[in-house]
Amino acid sequence: MTEYERSRTMPAQPEQVYDQAADLGRLDTWLPEALHVEPDVLPAVTVHEDRTDADTSALLRSRPDQMRLEWGTRDDGSYAGWLQVAGIDSGASEVTLHLSFLDKRHDPGEALVGEALDSSLARLEEQVRIRVDNAAG
Repeated sequence: MTEYERSRTMPAQPEQVYDQAADLGRLDTWLPEALHVEPDVLPAVTVHEDRTDADTSALLRSRPDQMRLEWGTRDDGSYAGWLQVAGIDSGASEVTLHLSFLDKRHDPGEALVGEALDSSLARLEEQVRIRVDNAAG
């Protein structure tokens, strides 16, 4: 098993960050650009990957009371991940993304995963900023 994790501080209340991250209709705004999530009967979802043009059966669970999203492959258990939002001082939040590749054959490697995690966190931060700015103005 290979695991990767990145964290980023965001200038918004944790509830605002979590609400943005957990919005099923807006997952494409922060997930890696090549991934698209289509809800089935939750927690079941289908994840389409543009790079391989493949659909994967997956599970996505939202735990608002914990400000946590959890996901993973449904049939083969080869991949899992989570996003956790935590409040920090001054009304800011820390967001942590964690990925576990349980089957090494599905691990695209540290460079690609690190880039995807960093990009996803940056995209989420941008969406949070837009939301907070729109709410304030």
